[in-house]
Amino acid sequence: MKMTSLPRRYLIVILTFICTCVCYIERVGFSIAYTSAADAAGINQSSKGVILSTFYYGYACSQVPGGWAAQKIGGRRVLLLSFLLWSLTCAFVPLDPNRVTVMVLARLLVGVAQGFIFPSIHTVLAQWVPPHERSRSVSLTTSGMYFGAAVGTLVLPSIVKLRGPQSVFVTEAALGAMWSLLWFKYASDPPRSEHPKATAAGFGESLLPTNGNERMRVENGAHSHSHSNRTPRIPWKRIMLSLPIWAIVVNNFTFHYALYVLMNWLPTYFELGLQHSLQEMGSSKMMPYLNMFLFSNIGGVAADHLITRKILSVTSTRKLLNTVGFVVASVALMALPLFRTPDGVVFCSSVALGFLALGRAGFAVNHMDVAPRYAGIVMGISNTAGTLAGIVGVDLTGRLLEAAKAAQLDLTSPESWRAVFVIPGLLCVFSSFVFLLLSTGERIFD
Repeated sequence: MKMTSLPRRYLIVILTFICTCVCYIERVGFSIAYTSAADAAGINQSSKGVILSTFYYGYACSQVPGGWAAQKIGGRRVLLLSFLLWSLTCAFVPLDPNRVTVMVLARLLVGVAQGFIFPSIHTVLAQWVPPHERSRSVSLTTSGMYFGAAVGTLVLPSIVKLRGPQSVFVTEAALGAMWSLLWFKYASDPPRSEHPKATAAGFGESLLPTNGNERMRVENGAHSHSHSNRTPRIPWKRIMLSLPIWAIVVNNFTFHYALYVLMNWLPTYFELGLQHSLQEMGSSKMMPYLNMFLFSNIGGVAADHLITRKILSVTSTRKLLNTVGFVVASVALMALPLFRTPDGVVFCSSVALGFLALGRAGFAVNHMDVAPRYAGIVMGISNTAGTLAGIVGVDLTGRLLEAAKAAQLDLTSPESWRAVFVIPGLLCVFSSFVFLLLSTGERIFD
């Protein structure tokens, strides 16, 4: 089947899946390549934490501007420009741990560029995807992050071993360039949009079926001119004071705290905590991220099934999946230091990350329930919180490990790593209660 023969909204979802996949190959790839180069250069753990967390400063700065830009000029254009920017940075920046200023500036620039991506994606999805397909569409798109992380974890250590750390940057730049060409060729705004601002402002929402009597196809292009001829003012104050929005923000923070700590420090835990090389682990090292890919899509399909069959309301569905995902993940995270074999750690981290991904069918789709017209804006705000979690979690982990060494603790002992995994475990419990108390599946912004 040719790509052009697919319904347009399916093609958009597939391309956004590939987009998130490539983005996370880049993130995992930098962690693997930099860790290898930094260890060879004798860089200490605290300094590694600073460089690894620098990306998230740039990423945090561009989240809300990314949502605003997607709202104003269209997510499709913003997505292409941001992809080109980070790909070019990877292509031309040398990987040298001793050139700290260059590394910091490069990671800041990549962070800024990638910060525009997810608000733009969610703006595009809100325009194209009908409400009854949102859970599985968003879950498939975001599962690309985990599939990319799995592929990167499996393939990139071998590339580092064979061709050196710099070759990872070249590989990532090539992947970014190829995706940009696909997006430029196949992506489009919703049909009959008379101006990019109209589509960014929620034009697609008027095309989407919300009940059995409204079976209009997105491709037909019938629309309400009342939506396409004006750009609504963004209700910033209402958004910032909304308790359901804050429920999404808190859970996004916790999800990304746990994800980024594991993504950036699990290689170090294997190398120093277990004295086991990633390059010797074969395909098992990709299992945590592959589990995220599977559970993310299971959560999306389950949510849409519960909603469309009217087994549960949208609100109850979001709360159920979010709670199950975060509570199980909290247990696995706090138990992780007790496992002292590579297989045990892979199993425990797979459970933790898999159920966190299941929880995304709760909080991560919820902004499209409560504010579909401002999905990119709300995503930018909540992802800013998630990015701050990356800054705090990745940097704090390096400091915790340096403190453990200062206290004469061996990094091979479980005690040195206990706080690293207990903190995200407790955050998961707290966040699940916040979501139960404050969230809703009803539309609260017109």
